[in-house]
Amino acid sequence: MDDLRKLAMKCLLITDPQEKVRTTQTTYQRWLDGELDVSEHDISVPDEPGRPDKPLLVEPRDLPRRRKTQESGNASLIHAICHIEFNAINLGLDAVARFKGLPRQFYDDWIRVAFEESQHFELLRDYLLTMNFDYGDFPAHSGMWDMAKKTHHDPLIRMALVPRVLEARGLDVTPKMMNKLRGHGELRAVEILEIILKEEIGHVKIGTHWFNYLCAQRELDPLVIFKDLLDNYFEGELRGPFYTEARKEAGFTDEEMALLEGRA
Repeated sequence: MDDLRKLAMKCLLITDPQEKVRTTQTTYQRWLDGELDVSEHDISVPDEPGRPDKPLLVEPRDLPRRRKTQESGNASLIHAICHIEFNAINLGLDAVARFKGLPRQFYDDWIRVAFEESQHFELLRDYLLTMNFDYGDFPAHSGMWDMAKKTHHDPLIRMALVPRVLEARGLDVTPKMMNKLRGHGELRAVEILEIILKEEIGHVKIGTHWFNYLCAQRELDPLVIFKDLLDNYFEGELRGPFYTEARKEAGFTDEEMALLEGRA
């Protein structure tokens, strides 16, 4: 029987976005159909995922300001979200391929996340095409993947910092983006972001579940560990305001929210 983790790595290394989406979705369907098993041995997963030649990746501070025209400004915003979703496909695949010896549900959760992120990417790319732009037409940054590389060594730290900090930030900023696009008449884009926001809450909740699971397994206090990790990885870099309702739905406790509010 084929191995889900090995197939996830093959998907991870694909450079063409359409092929990555198609192969990820096929792999997920094969998993649902019971055609795949999960190995427990080490898999040598490269530090960098497969990605196309474009978009050009730059430091966040070097990203150009949104173009002045409303059309290109909206397209640039949609492109930025599309790029986040492309990274999120890779993050889901990387979690499946990289981390061994976890419960079967862990792999079930993260291959589903990769599948749903691939759907988000498709929706956004298709919308970009209706605007006469495509994925790769604007520069982008690699901040999310930079943090993934810093957490390759430990699934607990990955779960704490990528879903629960970087991806959770998307919960905070999406309503404002929706309001902006709604004001510009981009109503289909708003519908897409509504779909994405609902499912992203579920993805952050999965990160919360596995962070808490790994803390319990190691007999660690989740609040203490979360605080220490924020200190070590995000000193002075947390931004508010926070979408408290969505974060609580994603599993954040009152104590964690107070911690975040105090750091923003």
